[in-house]
Amino acid sequence: MLNLFDLSRIKGFRFPRSVIGYAVWAYHRFALSLRDVEDLLASRGIRVSYETVRDWVARFGGQFAARIRREHPDPADKWHLDEVVISIKGKKHWLWRAVDANGDVLDILVQSRRSTSAAKRFFRKLFRRWGQPRVLVTDKLRSYAAAKAEIAPGIEHRQHKGLNNRAEASHRHTRRRETIMGRFKSPSQAQQFLSTHDQIATLFRPKRHRLSARSYRHARSDAFSLWADYAADLAA
Repeated sequence: MLNLFDLSRIKGFRFPRSVIGYAVWAYHRFALSLRDVEDLLASRGIRVSYETVRDWVARFGGQFAARIRREHPDPADKWHLDEVVISIKGKKHWLWRAVDANGDVLDILVQSRRSTSAAKRFFRKLFRRWGQPRVLVTDKLRSYAAAKAEIAPGIEHRQHKGLNNRAEASHRHTRRRETIMGRFKSPSQAQQFLSTHDQIATLFRPKRHRLSARSYRHARSDAFSLWADYAADLAA
C-alpha cells in the first residue's frame, strides 16, 4: 500500500517524498485532472494547489518512468507497432507506439510525419533501448516496410491490420487523457507526459483478465512496494 507516513523530504521541498509520490501515482494511474488530485490530497488533510501538483508531475514523473523502464524485464520477441494522429494546436502530429506481445508499452515517439524517415527514427530509438525483436507486426503503412528493409532486413515483418489490435488498443488510454487535459499543448509536452504515463500504466495495469484474483493482488502489492521504493529515492 502507498505509504503517506514516510516523512523523508527532498531538500527544498515542503512535503515528504511519499506525498509527492502519491500525487504523481494518482494522476497517472487514474483518469484524473490536476484539480482532481488537489481535491484527493485535500481529503487527506494535505493542502496543495493544482499548480504544485503540476510541478511535481513534470519534475518527478520522469524519474519514476526511468526506474520502471530500467527494471522492466526483457520484452517478448514479438512487437506490435502502430501510429495514431493527435492534434496539437490545430496541427496533425503522429504518436508512434510499440508494445510487446504481452501488451507492455516499450516506447513512444511523437513526430510531425509518418514517413519512412519517421519510421526509421522510431526503429532506431527502440533498437537502442531493447535490441531487435524476432517479429514486427504493423499495419500496412509502407513506411514501416521501407524503414525495416534499410535498418533491420533480417527481422520477420507481418503487415496486416487485423493482426495489430494489441497496439491499436493501447491508444485508448491516450485518447482518454487527451480529453481530460484538453488536448496536448506541444509535441514536447505530449512526449514527456506519454513517456511517463505509459510506463506507470505498465506497472499498475497487469493483465487482470489473465490472472487469478490472488495473483492479481500479489502483482498489485508488488507494484505498490516498488513505487514506495522509487518514491523514497526521489531527488531534486
